[in-house]
Amino acid sequence: MLRTSASRVLDDSDRDEVLALLDTDPVANVFVSSRVRAVGLNPARLGGQMWGFGPRGGLVSLCYAGANMVPVNAGPEAVHAFADRARKQGRRCSSIVGPVDAVSLLWERLEPYWGRPRAIRWAQPVMAISRRPPVPADPLVRRVRPDEFDILLPASVAMFTEEVGVSPNLGDGGALYRTRVAELIRIGRSYARIENGKVVFKAEVGAVTPHACQIQGVWVAPELRGRGHAVAGMAAVVEAAMDCFAPVVSLYVNDYNRSARAVYRKVGFHEVDTFMSVLF
Repeated sequence: MLRTSASRVLDDSDRDEVLALLDTDPVANVFVSSRVRAVGLNPARLGGQMWGFGPRGGLVSLCYAGANMVPVNAGPEAVHAFADRARKQGRRCSSIVGPVDAVSLLWERLEPYWGRPRAIRWAQPVMAISRRPPVPADPLVRRVRPDEFDILLPASVAMFTEEVGVSPNLGDGGALYRTRVAELIRIGRSYARIENGKVVFKAEVGAVTPHACQIQGVWVAPELRGRGHAVAGMAAVVEAAMDCFAPVVSLYVNDYNRSARAVYRKVGFHEVDTFMSVLF
């Protein structure tokens, strides 16, 4: 094993090299890249550590180790180094998520030490769109106003619980989740169609870089599903995201969610990669 096979904790002096590596795949790396661009690599601001694989000036792989663990451009040797550090540190993340080859190998090495996860999403297609949607956008989808937080929050909690399988109100009573929902509203990245004080459709632009952005939290009120709100609503959010944030809009979805994948294809998204998530 080469000396460079050991991972190291990066800092702000590595920022330019880190961003150059992240920008080699702006869609797959949009979450990690958005964090680095926003706050740098200081662990106190980053909310975790950034591990690097390769010498200074020759960085080849990364692993964001915060609330989520996200390997970046990680081949087998890098995954081995990241798994070794993660095993010694102990589990601090609520999920491992990223390209399926790296995450599956990382989990293979960590499973004997980290124990049974709550769920594994083995295949999550990454989808992207770089041109205007071919379907009409819902003109009633707009940015959520700060005074509509109490209207949006129940829909956001319902979406999270349906998607992840547990309520975001567990543990800290939902304080961190409420803070995140409020922050996305404050910075103008939360969109919804609201009628008579209730959310019909909602989605957020969760991560943004100059090259790509990522939609998350897509939800339609259960009693209104099957009426075209998702297609028209997503078209509206994609148009807004392209106008305000980045030229490429992406998302990832569970492979078994055929209805959602069909919606995204109608809007103009196509599959560009496959993620995997291990949820604790």
